Amino acid sequence: MAARGVGVDVVDVARFALALSRRPRIVERLFTEGEQRDGKGRAERLAARFAAKEAVMKSLGVGLGSVPWRSIEVVKERSGKPRIALHGAAAELAESRGVAEVLVSLTHSDLSAIAFAVAEPVS
Repeated sequence: MAARGVGVDVVDVARFALALSRRPRIVERLFTEGEQRDGKGRAERLAARFAAKEAVMKSLGVGLGSVPWRSIEVVKERSGKPRIALHGAAAELAESRGVAEVLVSLTHSDLSAIAFAVAEPVS
């Protein structure tokens, strides 16, 4: 079966770091405790997770603000591979769109963070 949707996003790490320094509480609004722990307070790691959340929303066919940020979680598997866990409104949206799973790939440098997401259909 073909993918239900794809999404990609790129985040400028310096701009993201500036936003974090100006509004430190934004980290709690955007990221789960697990994401905060895995991000280790490093702007480039958090920017990659933020890009993943945007890419996931795009892959589900919706725009920013359609679901709460923390309802999309980037989970780090033991191998280091990122996996998307959907909760609450994001899980309901995925189900309504016939999406069983969202695959994700992340990368970052000191300058930018990029995420690519593929919404996989229910088989």
